[in-house]
Amino acid sequence: MKQLLPTSTAGSLPKPSWLAEPEKLWSPWKLQGETLTEGKEDALRVALQEQQQAGIDIVSDGEQTRQHFVTTFIEHLSGVDFENRKTVRIRDRYDASVPTVIGPVARQKPVFVDDAKFLRQQTDKPIKWALPGPMTMIDTLYDDHYKSREKLAWEFAKILNQEAKELEAAGVNIIQFDEPAFNVFFDEVNAWGIACLERAIEGLKCETVVHICYGYGIKANTDWKKTLGSEWRQYEEVFPKLQQSSIDIISLECQNSHVPIELLELIRGKKVMVGAIDVATNRIETAEEVADTLRKALQFVDADKLYPCTNCGMAPLSRKVARGKLKALSAGADIIRKELAAGK
Repeated sequence: MKQLLPTSTAGSLPKPSWLAEPEKLWSPWKLQGETLTEGKEDALRVALQEQQQAGIDIVSDGEQTRQHFVTTFIEHLSGVDFENRKTVRIRDRYDASVPTVIGPVARQKPVFVDDAKFLRQQTDKPIKWALPGPMTMIDTLYDDHYKSREKLAWEFAKILNQEAKELEAAGVNIIQFDEPAFNVFFDEVNAWGIACLERAIEGLKCETVVHICYGYGIKANTDWKKTLGSEWRQYEEVFPKLQQSSIDIISLECQNSHVPIELLELIRGKKVMVGAIDVATNRIETAEEVADTLRKALQFVDADKLYPCTNCGMAPLSRKVARGKLKALSAGADIIRKELAAGK
């Protein structure tokens, strides 16, 4: 029988201190060459074990083999120059030094497929794998070749589709596309962003997710959130069209955010990964707080379509805090499963 309310994480988990400096995004590797490859595999095993011990149902690699959720994928493509960097404004929030697109972008070889095969060998549980979405990729680059955000996004969608098909063949059950940019560039999302995402999932038989969040718990994001007022209605702009799309699951942020829960009505019929863990605080939720978020979501999402999850990745947190939050997620989901079984 299929597990009711299967739990998962939105993406990254903290890296062990022997692999990279903890609690830091873009943290450089502490190892090199063969030792680094081995270290990444060990870290992936540890991330898997921590998820399993916490009772997480759909497991991931915790993004242990990548420095960053977007740029690690881009590093493997041709047409992008990492030496030639420009400063751009990312998601209209903060400046970052990013690589430059200098020619046609192409994928010369698989990026994460070997890592996915390795994870598949370690577990019988369903696996979810995260990839950056086309719009978020273009937002993390300086384009000196296509001179068109839309054209570049379509090229990335084709490349992502190649990778996704190989990940599916490697035994990945759910492929997630991270699109925090969907919360910012509403006109572009509706004009061509969702269509690009459809291109990225073309021909896939496994389940697909789009993850739209308000970002990691870093200062630039928390400062931006303070400007959004008492109600965060960004999802309202993109949900109607996503509800009509071929994407199976929509992953969003609910815990401790100002997103009105009734916006979930706009995606009724879709499966929903409800973020019930706040990743922008070190405070560990109680199981009851998680359960409360899930109860609210159940007013708008059928129980067989609800997937309890974290708001976003947990890379910037300490391992101890992340561990506690994973356990809280499992325990909260368990409370609701028992209530549903008792017919409450």
